[in-house]
Formats: sequence, structure tokens, C-alpha cells
Amino acid sequence: MKNIPIQDKISELDIAIEAADKAGHAILEIYGGNYETSTKSDDSPITEADLKSNEIIKNILSKTNHNILSEEDKDDQSRLSKEIIWIVDPLDGTSDFIDKTGEFTVMIALVKNKEPILGVIGWPTEKTIFAAQKGKGAFRYSNNKWEKIHVTKNSELSKCRAVGSRHHLSDTEKMFIKKLGIKDFTSIGSSLKVGKISSGEAEAYITTTNKMKEWDSAASYCIVNEAGGKMTDMSGNDISYNNKIVNHKNGILVTNGLIHEKIINEFKKLN
Repeated sequence: MKNIPIQDKISELDIAIEAADKAGHAILEIYGGNYETSTKSDDSPITEADLKSNEIIKNILSKTNHNILSEEDKDDQSRLSKEIIWIVDPLDGTSDFIDKTGEFTVMIALVKNKEPILGVIGWPTEKTIFAAQKGKGAFRYSNNKWEKIHVTKNSELSKCRAVGSRHHLSDTEKMFIKKLGIKDFTSIGSSLKVGKISSGEAEAYITTTNKMKEWDSAASYCIVNEAGGKMTDMSGNDISYNNKIVNHKNGILVTNGLIHEKIINEFKKLN
């Protein structure tokens, strides 16, 4: 893989890209065969691909000596005293992995002072990687080359394209999207929703759930911001990371930035 065309990049960016790439290859090997699936204490599924990916990522990231908060490891909270930590979801979209939709990703973020300063999302089935470093723009690697990506300039809600969860879309969310006048809606798995917004292929992702956790959004946060978009909670508050409680309690709104306030103002009318 060619090096990402960013000048003055921090060494952790290449390390995170390598980890996402190698974990992605391992996930695909398991994806094509027979594998074990079990259920975690919160009723969410886990496969040997989640665990293998986690092991590979931790091994590669360990070169940096930063603490790692991963979905698949017990959180001893020693990270809370650290200025810089990694936040990892080794396989985002396990249900999509099991259902063979191909829409699952590897997510790696580096967080400094509670803000993601680097984000990498690998999409194994499409040999695609989204990556960003704070202040340096967002990029997508596909067809063996890196390209800079940007959100759209669309500011009319009725002409916007929304993306949402295939497995977790609630009736409230469906009703709200309809109320906004957005007719173009696509269900898509994992962090690919933010990948689509960052690449200019959609404008909005709305989720009101309190079940999303820091590893579900940290990599996306950096990428969409660097692509010119915006991510906040549903009230418009910025999202911070490396907190004691890792749940996002007030949903997540990701947009191209231009329609962000309109959606927040409409959402406030519901409450």
C-alpha cells in the first residue's frame, strides 16, 4: 500500500493504517470460512474475527506504548489518567459480518486530550481505507491509490441523502427523518455511514440511541471533521472521548455541516 500523502504526519498514522490493513486481511480469511459465533453479556454477537482482529491491532499499536481502549477488552480505566490513548473497534458491524452483507469495518482512533486527532476506518471487503489526521484533511484509499475526500455543499434538506442503521433503526428515527422532508434514505452497516458522508455520497446520519460507545464513533469523528463535515450529539454538543462512561448518552448526528443546525433545531421541537 502506498503511503498516505500527508506532510508532517504523526508516526501513529502509518501504524494505525498498517493495523487496520492487517486486521482486515485476517477478518476476510475468517469471513470466507466457518467460524464460531457467541453472545456477549449485553446480547451483542461476537465472532472469532472480532477477537483475531483485536489481537492483531493491539500487537501493532503496542509499538507506541499508548493505552488502548478496545470494545473486546476489559477496561481497567487506567487510561483515564493518560493524555493520549487509542480507541479501537476491531470489527464494527459484527451483525453485518454474520449476515454476509460485506458492510463491516475496522476502526482505530488516536485521542489526545479527549479529542480524536487521527482516525482510520478499514473496509476489508472493498479493500478500502478511510483515514485522517487533525488539520491535514481526510483521504480514502481504493483502487490502489489515495484520494482526498470532501463532504457535499448541499444545504437543502429535501435534496439530502440520509443513511442509517440496518439493524438498529428506531421508529422515532424513521419518523424524524420523514419529518425533515428527507426522502432519500439508505440502510447501511457499521461506520460506512460516516464514510459515505465524508466521501460526498450522503449528507446525514441521525441516531438517537444511547447505546453507541466511544469506539463506535472515535475514528469517524476525525475523518468527517477533516472532510469538512460535523459530528455532535443530537443537541448539538461536541462529543468528547476517554471518559469514565463510554456511552454516548444523547445520540449522534453526523452531517456535511451545512444542514447540521437545521436538523438540531427540528430535533429540539420534538422534545
